[in-house]
Amino acid sequence: MTPLVPESVGLPDRRDAVVVDGTPMSREELFGTAAAVAARFDADEAAVAVRATPSPGTVATVLAGLTRGVPVVPVPPDAGPREVDHILGDSGARLLADEEIDAALASRPSGVPAPAAPAPDATALILYTSGTTGPPKGVQLSHAALAADLDALADAWAWTPDDVLVHGLPLFHVHGLVLGVLGALRVGSRVVHTRRPTPEAYAKAGGSVYFGVPTVWSRVTDDPEAARALAGARLLVSGSAPLPVPVFDRLAGLTGLVPVERYGMTETLITVSARADGDKRAGWVGLPVDGVETRLTGEDGTPAPRDGETVGELQVRGRMLFDGYLNRPDATAESFTADGWFRTGDVAVIGADGWHRIVGRASTDLIKSGGYRVGAGEVEGALLAHPAVREAAVVGVPHDDLGQEIVAFVVADGVTGHELTAFVAESLSVHKRPRRVVLRGELPRNAMGKVQKKQLTEG
Repeated sequence: MTPLVPESVGLPDRRDAVVVDGTPMSREELFGTAAAVAARFDADEAAVAVRATPSPGTVATVLAGLTRGVPVVPVPPDAGPREVDHILGDSGARLLADEEIDAALASRPSGVPAPAAPAPDATALILYTSGTTGPPKGVQLSHAALAADLDALADAWAWTPDDVLVHGLPLFHVHGLVLGVLGALRVGSRVVHTRRPTPEAYAKAGGSVYFGVPTVWSRVTDDPEAARALAGARLLVSGSAPLPVPVFDRLAGLTGLVPVERYGMTETLITVSARADGDKRAGWVGLPVDGVETRLTGEDGTPAPRDGETVGELQVRGRMLFDGYLNRPDATAESFTADGWFRTGDVAVIGADGWHRIVGRASTDLIKSGGYRVGAGEVEGALLAHPAVREAAVVGVPHDDLGQEIVAFVVADGVTGHELTAFVAESLSVHKRPRRVVLRGELPRNAMGKVQKKQLTEG
């Protein structure tokens, strides 16, 4: 197998092949720096951890582990002591000190021979989940899984060495690190990390491909001048959470580019996406990428129809799936069906043409009210269509008569909850309208822009 990140891509090496926080590096410099970082590994290093700041040091450290066959554990830079202790204790990784990485960056040797490529099934990364249902679990991703997914995305997005990828996403998630750095290095395109994904930084970067999460694209559309500056790109990709239809439409109108949405998880990488050369639909995430199969199941485990309406649990299988949760064989076994499909925990609908729409997490976004199964995402989309609504999150709250009642938490200006309920009833069935609307100044979100719905109901 070709190394996950080849030292050479058969093209002239650019001085600014990788730019992170304004610091340019050629591939030769990057690999030399990675070799200097790897020289500081212990001989029997089981895994290395790095505080994944948006910095050249983080990129070089990840590459050091990949090229030396040592699993890398990216640690969120804002993680508290308890979370850090859990990650290090669970993974057995040694946290590299900033001084070690800074010393390697200062040396920047070049011409260091590349080591033999690690075995394809060797663990490349251990990424820790958010831990919303307990301590974070370590997701083991192999070199082969990462390579399979990045190659499938290069095909879907027509991603080539001629591209310039721009993003400012965190480097401890799949989106920012795997797609946004390793993807570019594997394809051979330039990558510019803007440190923060601000509209101003995106507008100045001059990229051909941009990655963002819905919060990023919402802020871009709130700055029309910055949005129009992206018109020279060829592809805008949104992920990590559903892109609200109004933002989708505004982004397309301001840039002239219809955004590509995609779907995935840490455990599966990216499994479903719209294609650069194909259809793009607001509210839908596309078709399975090369090498991926999907299916929907009902509550009784039987296949759910692909009719574009019926909600079911989404299950997937393919070459890019993880190798299990570290030290958690029980959790690994529970996450797969008896016939080998991964249970995503997400609910979705699939149309007759194979297009997927993600409803959300089964635990929070599938609402069972009065005998009906309602997807929170559909109600949120209806609310966001109101011109006064800026943000919306819909949840099911226990109810003595209905089982669950539909409650909407909304950030809006100059509109009442009653008016919003009536507005939703104009476009959706009566049983899908919110029973209560709670107006808020803001909604709690994580680093990737996902609304933390449990915090809404806990408050």
